[in-house]
Amino acid sequence: MQNIELKFNNGRFRIMQFADIQEQYRINPNTLRLMNAALDRGKPDLAILTGDQVKGYALDLMTDNRRRVEALINGFCSPFAQRGIPFTATFGNHDDQCGISNSEQFEIYKKISGFVYDEGPGPGDEGTFCLSVEDKILIYLFDTHAKDGSGGFGAVHPNQVEWYRQTRDSYIEKTGRAVPSFAFQHIPTPEFFEVLQRAGRFSSKAVRAYGNYKNKWFTLAAHNRSTVRDFMGECPATSNINSGEVDAFLEKGDIKALFVGHNHNDSFAADYKGITLGFTQSCGFSAYGPGLDRGVRYFDIYPDGSFETGTYTFRELCGDITDKKLTYALYQIAPVSIEGTKTFFKEAGIAIGAVGTAAGAAALLKSKKK
Repeated sequence: MQNIELKFNNGRFRIMQFADIQEQYRINPNTLRLMNAALDRGKPDLAILTGDQVKGYALDLMTDNRRRVEALINGFCSPFAQRGIPFTATFGNHDDQCGISNSEQFEIYKKISGFVYDEGPGPGDEGTFCLSVEDKILIYLFDTHAKDGSGGFGAVHPNQVEWYRQTRDSYIEKTGRAVPSFAFQHIPTPEFFEVLQRAGRFSSKAVRAYGNYKNKWFTLAAHNRSTVRDFMGECPATSNINSGEVDAFLEKGDIKALFVGHNHNDSFAADYKGITLGFTQSCGFSAYGPGLDRGVRYFDIYPDGSFETGTYTFRELCGDITDKKLTYALYQIAPVSIEGTKTFFKEAGIAIGAVGTAAGAAALLKSKKK
């Protein structure tokens, strides 16, 4: 049973999404500046953390990680707790790399004042559950896990899709209608490529894809740019497997939007068969990100299921960097993925080899002329 009741505020329910906090040890003060400023500006009725809160791969497993992770979680949740703002969370592909399972981390979240949750499919899927706002709208959170078993990023599992169907249908039976719903998770589904536009490698703002779309290039389709703040700095890092999640969402028309994080440099919203698919950029300053356009996304949702969305950026709310300037500068030039790093060095090697070959050929021709 849902532990905290959520209600509309003067006919509107405002959600604020925080994606990819990715903090370690001591929380970057720029991350907290952004979070605090966004909450003070937006005053949400619910905050949602959509995974990779903990930068698990950067923690030292030889130390007391339980203590460190608990302190870390309490630290980045303090802006919500201090303001009395209800908040909730699911997990990404990096959270459990710290040596503390997602199930154990979920117990830490549950001890923090204001954390909202409900029961989900079962053990191992604590980050998958549904929240109700007066039974007028539903908010689904899905744990997309880390890997999909084929070498790609994670996806929801068949039992989660079936749990969603059962939950959806139980509310239809209870209310007599398909309740307008919104879904949040960490890793995007393959359908996110369907709202992009194929492009040539040297097209303006084109970005390279990996996985199932390896070495293809994409841009945002012009008609999908809903605001001047939309941007795509990297292609969606989706699972290689389509779990049928979005197909299930389309069955009854209840899901109005699916928003994700995972790709720190992406922030846009686009229509896919009546569902809005969208990215929210990272808000954390201890990993790569879109510079001063790190930010958060808000959603103003109304009882009939209609909604509006936009973003608040660090640039807008805080201005310029005042803390950890060197760290910020280093992350601005850091590669966004292992695949991108491999490709960079491979292509750099080819280029250097080509230059070397050309120089050798030129020297040979010159010697022959003598």
